[in-house]
Amino acid sequence: MSTYKSELLRLLEERGYIHQITDAEGLDALAARQVVPGYIGFDATAPSLHVGSLVQIMMLRRLQQAGHKPIVVMGGGTTKVGDPSGKDESRKMLTDADIDANIAGIREVFERLLTFGDGPTDAVMVNNDEWLSQLGYIELLRDVGPHFTVNRMLTFDSVKLRLDREQPLTFLEFNYMILQAYDFRELAQRYDCRLQMGGSDQWGNIVNGMELARRMDGRELFGLTTPLLTTADGSKMGKTAAGAVWLNEAQLPSYDFWQYWRNVDDRDVGRFLRLFTDLPLEEIERLESLEGAQINDAKTVLANEVTALVRGREAAETAAKTAAETFAGGGAGEDLPTLSVGAEGMRIGAALTAIGFTASNGEAKRKLAEGAVKLDGEAVSDPGHLVEIEEGGEVKLSLGKKKHGILRR
Repeated sequence: MSTYKSELLRLLEERGYIHQITDAEGLDALAARQVVPGYIGFDATAPSLHVGSLVQIMMLRRLQQAGHKPIVVMGGGTTKVGDPSGKDESRKMLTDADIDANIAGIREVFERLLTFGDGPTDAVMVNNDEWLSQLGYIELLRDVGPHFTVNRMLTFDSVKLRLDREQPLTFLEFNYMILQAYDFRELAQRYDCRLQMGGSDQWGNIVNGMELARRMDGRELFGLTTPLLTTADGSKMGKTAAGAVWLNEAQLPSYDFWQYWRNVDDRDVGRFLRLFTDLPLEEIERLESLEGAQINDAKTVLANEVTALVRGREAAETAAKTAAETFAGGGAGEDLPTLSVGAEGMRIGAALTAIGFTASNGEAKRKLAEGAVKLDGEAVSDPGHLVEIEEGGEVKLSLGKKKHGILRR
């Protein structure tokens, strides 16, 4: 049984979100007593977030479900600097127009998963460029600089890792942690934000912000991190051979998004149902106890539920129908990925990579040699095989049992 009094920490604990809390007792008492505004920051480096960010988005959803106020901070300002956490190299610089366009794309997913408005527990989305771009450099150095020591900054993993590998860490990026700390203090002043949440790699940045607010304003703030999310085979969440699993339809078709969840490792099903769906815990316990081929039923539920939350119920139903038709054999559902082939045809190895089934022509060759590739149900092993299609025709391309697509002319 949970020892927490507040609905917030009980909910986060039983669904597997808690890794570390700066002061669990203090946060628990605060959340039991009042509405707690809490924030997570997201950088705007692409027009969509990917599955690796979904646990953070869901944590904001849980915050709201427990009667508290989510603050989504878009890093319009910090994106101009670049977070060195977990990065081997510096990011490319984006223009203000790029960043604004990315924020507009990212907002779509939050609007599905959170309720925005002016009420006490309604979510708000803010852009840290609002205050960071107003800061004068000399004033920042004078007011905030004295609260950070370079000795301590050099102990943070995000900095140490780069230096140990002799990878360049620019002075611009070195300032990221100061700006993130300043964000927490600013949000505390503007919105009475008391809690910052994030992945375990953000612990140092969160603690920095708490200490800055305590030193400058005497304010008590809290931090909570989630466990580092890896799949059962140890790989990073949201990365596949074909690339990132994007949350937005424009970057990844709903059928491919659905398939990602349908194909998760058996060992991950229960954990992912807790983190990424709103299903009751008793139902999740029933689903994760299924064995043998029946575990596939649980994976289908997982795929349907996550796709419905992120893309809408209709997208989930269409993807499930397409999968059922495809796996039943012969059917080509309307939601499968498609690739246009010109009159001159296309080599099958190139087609596998172009449609996203393989990451490279080398991988395509290996899959062909293994006999894993079929055209309209017939095995093809020659990487030089030329796929030629009549005007207005189409063929079904399959890799293994789970990846299917349509080649059209």
